[in-house]
Amino acid sequence: MALSLIIFDCDGVLVDSEIVAAQIESEKLAELGLEFSPEEISERFAGLTLTRITEILTEETGVHFPDRFVADVERESDVRLAKVATIQGVHDMLDKLDLPRCICSNSMMNRLQLMLKPAGLWDRFRPYVFPSREVGTKRGKPAPDVFLYACKEFGVAPEEAIVLEDSVHGVAAAVAAGCRVVGFTGGKHSHRGHADSLTEAGAETVISRLRRMGAHIVDAPADQVGPEAVNAYLDLKRRDLL
Repeated sequence: MALSLIIFDCDGVLVDSEIVAAQIESEKLAELGLEFSPEEISERFAGLTLTRITEILTEETGVHFPDRFVADVERESDVRLAKVATIQGVHDMLDKLDLPRCICSNSMMNRLQLMLKPAGLWDRFRPYVFPSREVGTKRGKPAPDVFLYACKEFGVAPEEAIVLEDSVHGVAAAVAAGCRVVGFTGGKHSHRGHADSLTEAGAETVISRLRRMGAHIVDAPADQVGPEAVNAYLDLKRRDLL
């Protein structure tokens, strides 16, 4: 079946925001006596909503978070993420894409606008920016719902879509939706074993440079990109010829 849609995660794929968020969460958790390095937070919780992270930590530690905790973290995040850097090569990659594209993210719409507009990325995707907790069933990743919503919006079958994701939870969600998945490890939050964990979650291959996504998967005209082109890319990548 021909490839008809490319779906991007945002945080850690288009903008280098995951490490910033992890630093803020590490600082705020320390105020409650919970010591987690930004690297630990990135490795364990990347791709999850902050509310879900607090639920997991309450189950593990017994600590009950103040009602204001999430709001305080979000407020500080808005300040720091307004100046977040783009992932290197993102604009060059988008210049090479001939296929329809969209964003499926666990971030809220206001946060997506905050990060994407200064980076010059908002107008390259709108109106096809889908915050998982604001569209469809409003269930965030690792539920597959936002990917299924995007495919429905574009009128394509999930197997016609390929997803670029940097987190295990995001990869698992895309796989559960029936989409093909490429893992990405080019953000500053990437850690030892990152690529292996994405592969284990179901990514067909893992790339660390965005230009490879554009140059090798979708160089052909949209109506000519099919499984053969994607499989050729995956084979070359496996043999380290790219």
